[in-house]
Amino acid sequence: MTIAFFDSGIGGITVLSEAVKQLPQENFLYFADTLHVPYGTKSKDQVMEYVLDAADRIVREEVQALVIACNTATSIAAAELRKIYSIPIIGMEPAVKPAVEMNRNSGKRVLVFATPLTLSQSKYNELVARVDDHGSVDSLPLPELVGYCENLNFDRTEIADYFWGKLAGIDLNAYGTVVLGCTHYPFYKEILRELLPGHIEIIDGSRGTVSRLRNVLCLKDVGGGEGQGRIQFMCSSDDPAYIVKMEKAFDIFNRLQN
Repeated sequence: MTIAFFDSGIGGITVLSEAVKQLPQENFLYFADTLHVPYGTKSKDQVMEYVLDAADRIVREEVQALVIACNTATSIAAAELRKIYSIPIIGMEPAVKPAVEMNRNSGKRVLVFATPLTLSQSKYNELVARVDDHGSVDSLPLPELVGYCENLNFDRTEIADYFWGKLAGIDLNAYGTVVLGCTHYPFYKEILRELLPGHIEIIDGSRGTVSRLRNVLCLKDVGGGEGQGRIQFMCSSDDPAYIVKMEKAFDIFNRLQN
């Protein structure tokens, strides 16, 4: 079988990497909507149109499941996609719930990094309202970080300066957990570890998303480990240079994890 992963750009590769670890005997298709990246600064209606178009192209590849490896796209289009397609549709949401649970006994706060569009959606605000019973969750939009990632800019000095500028005036000692609420952001986890106080945990939704994928595949009796771990990269612009970029980004992220 083939499991598809979808994002506006290379961010969802962080989720794909986790899937390759947890499901090494499956085949994977990764599709980036390069014609419209980034999603996080666009309107809700625009993103809905882009995601529906991309999904139509992806399912033509006869995939057996689709992971929306993008918090913004999930919040806007996941419910609509589930109405249209019979295959399992797995979405993502910022890992706010586990972050709140981690801090429940410490009295520390949670800081969520995400795109402006994700933070503006009712799905995100309803999530926070549902799990944050002590009002301990704060949010910080980091729209420029997607652009850095798409340009494969991992210059530690430049990225550190960016983070310091965004975190200026924030009392980091008040926080116990930082949530990376955009799939591009884990590319910068190691730089963040160097900047943030040692007591702060940094988490994202990749592991939970792939665990949910495994459970859904088992429940629906889809899959069976008959693949070879093959990964195919595609993009909406059909740009060979971007295919090479995705392959490079996949290698870079895997090296960062080791």
